[in-house]
Amino acid sequence: MPIWTCWNHWIAVPGGDQAEIMRMLGLSRSLSLTFAEAQEMIDADEHDDSADAQPMSRVFVTPEVDGWTLIFGAWCDPYGTSRRDDVLDACVRLSARFGRAQAYYFGAQGDGSTWLVAEHGTVIRRYAATSEGDDHLLTIGAPLPQERAAWREQLGYADDWDPDIAGADEAEEWHVLAFDLAPDIAAALGLSPLALSDDTPTRGTGVLALTPAHTTTGWADTQRPG
Repeated sequence: MPIWTCWNHWIAVPGGDQAEIMRMLGLSRSLSLTFAEAQEMIDADEHDDSADAQPMSRVFVTPEVDGWTLIFGAWCDPYGTSRRDDVLDACVRLSARFGRAQAYYFGAQGDGSTWLVAEHGTVIRRYAATSEGDDHLLTIGAPLPQERAAWREQLGYADDWDPDIAGADEAEEWHVLAFDLAPDIAAALGLSPLALSDDTPTRGTGVLALTPAHTTTGWADTQRPG
């Protein structure tokens, strides 16, 4: 089933070497988890800011789904100041090992998008379109072909249009369009969480994993979602 909440953060790695991906990220397996349980867990974490919720302490690691392994949870956030540098570093290391790695943020309530794409140990693109004022500070690399296609087909801009030197009106039009673009970028480059269904080829078992941020006495060690 699709995994989709109000605020979505995930890392995508090609292949199905769940154990190696978890080792590289410093994750420890806690228990097996279904997609329905994962959906409930992520949604609860994102909406609960109480002191004992610890949304950074656990993530859901999928089985291999259509040739990809996805890691979900706030800990995977490529945009927020608390995790952006670590997530960038993680994608660089994962891409050096697996050829590619990506990280995404998508706010399904109109809160914007961020995408981070690394290949063979190098970040080739990071871009943010949110309601925050420092989005431009996150930009790395040239626009992806998928970004150019979006502004060409939906806004009528030329392929070589440059958002960094565009006029204010055109730049704002692009910024608004890019707010909802993360799922499309993910689908074009590999797999979007929205595309998961009963027909998605799957191999293995999804797990709830504890991040290096978890506390040994917290509910993340013992409590199944729900």
